[in-house]
Amino acid sequence: MKIDMHVHVTPKEISQSALKIGEKEPYFDLLSRTPKNKFATAEEIVEEMKKVGIDRSVIFGFSFSDMGLCQYVNDYVIEKVKVYPNELIGFMSVVPNHPNTPYEIERCYKQGLRGIGELFPAGQPFEISQINDTAALAECCQYYNLPVIVHMNEPVGHYYTGKTNTTLKEIECFVEHHPELKIILAHFGGGIFMYEMMKEVKERFKNVYYDNAASIFLYNESIYRVMREIGVLDKLLFGSDYPLLSPSRYKKSIGGSGLTEDEKAKFYGGNAIKLLNLDGQKLDDSLNKAIHL
Repeated sequence: MKIDMHVHVTPKEISQSALKIGEKEPYFDLLSRTPKNKFATAEEIVEEMKKVGIDRSVIFGFSFSDMGLCQYVNDYVIEKVKVYPNELIGFMSVVPNHPNTPYEIERCYKQGLRGIGELFPAGQPFEISQINDTAALAECCQYYNLPVIVHMNEPVGHYYTGKTNTTLKEIECFVEHHPELKIILAHFGGGIFMYEMMKEVKERFKNVYYDNAASIFLYNESIYRVMREIGVLDKLLFGSDYPLLSPSRYKKSIGGSGLTEDEKAKFYGGNAIKLLNLDGQKLDDSLNKAIHL
C-alpha cells in the first residue's frame, strides 16, 4: 500500500474567496498569492492519486488563525472522508492555543478524523516552544492517539514564499514538553533529523517522524541514504505536498536514492501504516462486521 501523508485539500468556497479571506489571514494570503500555489478539492485529489498509484491520502485543510475557518475546513474533510473512506484519511486543522481546541479535537475525532495538521507555528500564530500554548493540544492528541504534523523549514539556504523562522531549538522544546506525543515534522524537519546522531536527541525524539514533502525543491537524493546511515529511515513518511507537487514528481529522486525495495516499501507506506495503526483499523473493521453478522 502506498500512502501520501501530506496532501492539502481546499473547499471551493475557500479557494473562491481566497482574496477576501487573505485580508484577515496574512499567512494564507502569502501562500495563496504565490504563482506556484494550487488548490485541490477532494475529488481532484482522489482522481490524481488513482492516476499515479497512491492508495490512500492523508488530507487536511489549511490551518487558519481563525478557529471558525478551521472548523469549516474540518467539516469539509469529515464529509469527504465519509464519501471516500478507502481513499482518504482525514486530519483536522486547529489553533493550538485557542480555548475551543479541545472541543474541536473531540468533535472531529468522533467524526472519524485521525490526526492534526499541518500546523503553522509562525503563521497561525502560536508559540510552539511555550508549553502553555501547546499543552491542551498535546493532552488531547495523546488521549485520542492522534499524530500532529508541524510545518518546518531548513534554517539555511534560499528564501521561498512561506519559509518561516521557526527555529530547531523551538521544535526541540516542543518535543521535550510532550515526549509521548507523536509528531510528524514536515519537509525533513528542516534538517533537525541529523541531530538524532546525538544520543540524547535520539532518545528524546523517539516519537518524532519526518516527511519528505517538497524535498525535490530542496535536497538531492543522497538525503535518503543519510537518513539510513543515521538510523531514522524507519521514521520517514512519504508526503507529496499535493497539489503543489504530484507524487509522480518524486519518482526520479527516490529511484536514484539507493534505497532497497524493502526500504522503499516502508517509506511509501509501511511506516505510515504503523504510525496510523491501519492494521489495527482493519482488524477493528473485521470485528465490527463479524459482530453485526
